[in-house]
Amino acid sequence: MTAGPAPGAQQVEIAPMRKRHLRGVTEIERQTNHRPWSHSLFAGELKLPTSRYYVVGLDQSVVVGFAGIMYTGAEAHITNVGVDPRRRREHIATRMLLAVLDDAAERGVADITLEVRMGNNAAQELYRRFGFAPGGVRPQYYRDVGEDALIMWAHDTHEAPFQRRLGDLRAALALAHGDC
Repeated sequence: MTAGPAPGAQQVEIAPMRKRHLRGVTEIERQTNHRPWSHSLFAGELKLPTSRYYVVGLDQSVVVGFAGIMYTGAEAHITNVGVDPRRRREHIATRMLLAVLDDAAERGVADITLEVRMGNNAAQELYRRFGFAPGGVRPQYYRDVGEDALIMWAHDTHEAPFQRRLGDLRAALALAHGDC
């Protein structure tokens, strides 16, 4: 017997982030980040649609997660991923990452990077499932908690092997949610 979807998992919609979502986004940001981004910083990011793309996870109209990506030519940087701590383990981060990586593929981005706390093993494992691999360390990147950042990269993300990996992740989500 396999476990069904987590409660509420199927009703979470992934949608482009809008200004009306910022109160919920900043509340999650305060709960999940030692140096949270401000409402005005997120609002500024939304004003840059040619170089930024942000999504939210919505359970009805309640924001339960968010993710963003910044474009710089043929490269991109995952700026942040946050999920309401009460809603973790529901594959919300996976679904949001799929959305931002789809946007990157549409833009023809080849290489994507991110930083993650050295001690955040759960996030590192999530990123590894997407094909991100360690590429270096930024010492004391998270100065407020005295922690280094692991730099992770995914290369050739617009190519067929990476896109197949994303397809496999989608298939696994469908199985987990009983969508098959």
